[in-house]
Amino acid sequence: MPRYVALLRGVSPMNCKMPALKACLEDAGFTSVKTLLSSGNAVFDARKAAIATLERKCEQATADGLGHRFSTLVRPQEELAALLAADPFARFKLPPNAKRIVTFLRTPYGGALKLPIEFDNAQILAVQGAEALSAYVPDPGNPAFMRLIEKTFGKDVTTRTWDTVKKCCAA
Repeated sequence: MPRYVALLRGVSPMNCKMPALKACLEDAGFTSVKTLLSSGNAVFDARKAAIATLERKCEQATADGLGHRFSTLVRPQEELAALLAADPFARFKLPPNAKRIVTFLRTPYGGALKLPIEFDNAQILAVQGAEALSAYVPDPGNPAFMRLIEKTFGKDVTTRTWDTVKKCCAA
């Protein structure tokens, strides 16, 4: 059975406990469910299905089980493994303290962008299908990175650090 990674938008320890998320995904019929960190990452097994179908099923499961519908983007775990193996950040010269970020889009980006796009120590480096690769130098209290992402791709996206993608792939 294929293994998938669900990436929920807007999850924090204040609005979603991971044991409750795990339980509602299991109630929806997903198996071998594992949650990671406290930011809305879940890995599960499911019969092969269209990604949009799995996303809707996860969103309905959170609505039913948690009383809140979290926008969810799903990727096959093997797809994330291929992204990690390709190491697309290696071709960019980034400061040692830069956070490497993958922004997950609902569908492949069809627009034209002149890259890199830079704004206040944040930059969008590349777009590969339905993933955008970005980096920023942390500056507490400065939401420049998220403003850049939302201005470019809208709000129906979710972001994860490169390290979180690695953890999701290993789960």
